[in-house]
Amino acid sequence: MVKFLKPGKVVIILNGRFAGRKAVIIRSFDDGSRDRPYGHCLVAGIAKYPKKVIRKDSAKKTAKKSRVKAFLKLVNHTHIMPTRYTLDVDLKDVVTVESLQSRDKKVTALKETKARFEERFKSGKNRWFFYQTQVLGKAEESNARDLILGVI
Repeated sequence: MVKFLKPGKVVIILNGRFAGRKAVIIRSFDDGSRDRPYGHCLVAGIAKYPKKVIRKDSAKKTAKKSRVKAFLKLVNHTHIMPTRYTLDVDLKDVVTVESLQSRDKKVTALKETKARFEERFKSGKNRWFFYQTQVLGKAEESNARDLILGVI
């Protein structure tokens, strides 16, 4: 089988707390590991998207609206939907599976991920990554996953 879930691929999280959020694959474990005997990925994503900035906002308000909140997670392959896009953010040196084990390592990895995402947003690169995907209206949200996966 072709391995297409490679580092840098942008995915949408389908299940859990971050459902509907965009993330980028940092490392993929296609054959699983001893702890997780199924295919999974280490992803870094956006937990809180930046707000819309308008011209009349002050510099302080613009800085506050431009904040990004990141998350790091090990996700099962069945709980992500790959997109056709890739993002060339180099997070391999910052985020590892070991950094998710202890709290202080995870906090430092999250801070660095947040800084790199904010830098990318403020420079204007990959603007599409920093805006929430509008798939369906509010009435159909309960069937969103089934529609995306083609069950309905």
